[in-house]
Amino acid sequence: MTRKYKLNLKQALFIGLVAIAGFSGCKKYLDTNQNPNNPDTANPTLLLPTTQAAISQVIGNSFQVYGNIWAQYWTQSPLASQYKTIDQYAPSATDFNRPWLNLYRGALINADLIIKSPEAGLENIKGIAYLMKAYSFQVATDAFGDVPLSQALQPTAYQNPKYDTQQAVYDSIFVYINRALPLLNATGGVAPGAQDMIFQGNMAQWVAFANTLELRAYLRLAIKDPTTAQAGIAALYQTNPTFLTTDATITYTSTGGNENPFYNEAASPTLAKTQNVVASSTIVNAFTRNNDPRLGKFFVIYNNPAQDSLESIPQGSFLTFNQKIVSPPSPLVGGQAINPASATAPVKLISATESYFLQAEAVARGWASGNLTTLYEAGITASFIATGAGDPTTYINTAPDALPALTAAVSVNDKVKAIITQKYYAMCGFQGFEAWTEWRRTGYPTFFVTSAGSTIAAGEMPLRMLYPNSELTSNLSYPGTILINVPVWWGLQLP
Repeated sequence: MTRKYKLNLKQALFIGLVAIAGFSGCKKYLDTNQNPNNPDTANPTLLLPTTQAAISQVIGNSFQVYGNIWAQYWTQSPLASQYKTIDQYAPSATDFNRPWLNLYRGALINADLIIKSPEAGLENIKGIAYLMKAYSFQVATDAFGDVPLSQALQPTAYQNPKYDTQQAVYDSIFVYINRALPLLNATGGVAPGAQDMIFQGNMAQWVAFANTLELRAYLRLAIKDPTTAQAGIAALYQTNPTFLTTDATITYTSTGGNENPFYNEAASPTLAKTQNVVASSTIVNAFTRNNDPRLGKFFVIYNNPAQDSLESIPQGSFLTFNQKIVSPPSPLVGGQAINPASATAPVKLISATESYFLQAEAVARGWASGNLTTLYEAGITASFIATGAGDPTTYINTAPDALPALTAAVSVNDKVKAIITQKYYAMCGFQGFEAWTEWRRTGYPTFFVTSAGSTIAAGEMPLRMLYPNSELTSNLSYPGTILINVPVWWGLQLP
């Protein structure tokens, strides 16, 4: 179950520093002239919610927008303009300044400060910090490719940290997870309690998170480095691991400053509750083709005399349909700007449905034990429960992209296609960045289209994010601009 987080004053002050890191607004905390590798100091217990809020701000706001648009769940509304350049595959390097700083200065540096704290009894908190470090580095490298690692998060000795390879970053992710596990199992120290915004100090849940994150990371390498992936997963399963059966989320409130990060941005004076994102025909057509009841949970029909059904437009076609009223994402995912219920939508770092599909893929590849059909159906069921879409039995048994697709699959690739396609449906609106990332890794689903507003070469799509302008102007080790149609290390050359 998801727990609601109740802030005390000190925690609210820390989280307030992160909450300003949206697409607009500029505070000293986000000064792009600050070196993100020059850490501050603070009480390590109080740094934990700051670390978690920082990564949630990235996943739940900036990367939520890019992910959901580039995964073709959302597209730019014809009646607004905020995210046109994203839909046109034409982002600016300055657009990534704030998420980069939130990753490094907000999440990674604070996690590192916790880990390096000399205070006694912080084993559990340090274990969580190691997992936040692993998670944040994976997000960073999956988004940008090579990133600062070995010389990052240091004091003033390194003002121009070098960029390490993605392979090196992934190696470090596994190291951090392995360092976390004995700390999570330690007893007798300081209990994180309410300072832990995700699991409220439940160490069993954090162990399951660690195992699920490790499985995710190894599967990310499944095509690029299958030998390492298979060996790592085999070693993981030898420990008889537990995996997440509930969502790892931060749940927000409707009070000022503590709302869902995407809604908080949409409701800000800058955007003034303008509905900038609407339903893409890519996902709507796929849901419709499968008679999927989740469609009406992820999107909202406007109560308008001219609209009595859910309306979408082709990806990036906002100029063609410049007067059309299109259905917005629902408050369930924090996507309806005028509806205050969007404020309480959770940000999901890892979902239960993702956990089941990760396990299903490991089994499908022959790298883990388990019942493939049971895990596949559990992933779909978890999504139906999370969305309130009702009994999934009919859908599982009859939808073309559900059990019939898995049953018909003979090859490993066909089985993986069925799994990733269902994972894609489940992540709609909730985990846009992860859905886009899985498409970049596997090429599934196969029904993506090129944005009608694309400004890059015909047929090409975004395969990475741009390095931020702040790195160009402040880091002498900046590796140079890499175009968004160049795949990252583990990625496929798509489409």
